Amino acid sequence: MSNPRDSLYDLRMFLTTDYACSYLPGRRARNLVADPTATDNPLYTQLAELGFRRSGEHVYRPHCRGCTACRSLRVPVERFQPNRSQQRLWKRNQDLRTRVLPAEFDDEHFELFARYIGTRHAGGGMDPASPENYWSFVASRWCSTWLYEFRLDQELLAVAVVDRLDEGLSAVYTFFDPLHKARGLGTYAILWQIAEARQLGLPWVYLGYWIAQCDKMAYKVRFNPHEVFVPERWGWMTMDN
Repeated sequence: MSNPRDSLYDLRMFLTTDYACSYLPGRRARNLVADPTATDNPLYTQLAELGFRRSGEHVYRPHCRGCTACRSLRVPVERFQPNRSQQRLWKRNQDLRTRVLPAEFDDEHFELFARYIGTRHAGGGMDPASPENYWSFVASRWCSTWLYEFRLDQELLAVAVVDRLDEGLSAVYTFFDPLHKARGLGTYAILWQIAEARQLGLPWVYLGYWIAQCDKMAYKVRFNPHEVFVPERWGWMTMDN
């Protein structure tokens, strides 16, 4: 039987063409993308350990000319210590009911996604939202993906899209009702995933890419301690809350 890591050495990689960076104005971006015909969950786990992330069918890592601002960030489940604000937010949302569902298209989920995109990311690449671009972004044919619903009684407040890797959970995306901004549902969804990973005995929660110069990503470094992927290795960081 071959070593599963051998597949990394045989894996084809592709470079995208340059496109306008979504996070740093005036810059151009491009991605290194793993061969989608060869990707599966074990390989995805290995690639996540090398700073890659999934979007739809593709597992990618930024590979921009002259820029290394995007850093993959992950939280060690057993070492994580919530700050006071996170502790208060956790208690505030204990009236929510959570369900873990397989990744299947749901009209109610899409309607919430469309409201979220239209309010929080108006004019962005996914606005206006369509069922096709929503589902092609959220799901894949080969990945172990789950949808975490958060409801207040029967009202759907948030959905977290989560990939289950061999060594952790990957927080793909969270969308929530903009009318409930005070609940901090994005942060609560990450706290819930950390608790879920602990229950499952998984050591990591991957939060995707963090850019120091991008205010929209500042929330990620508030989960302490955390590791940031710097050239070909993970390094510990703890940020002031």
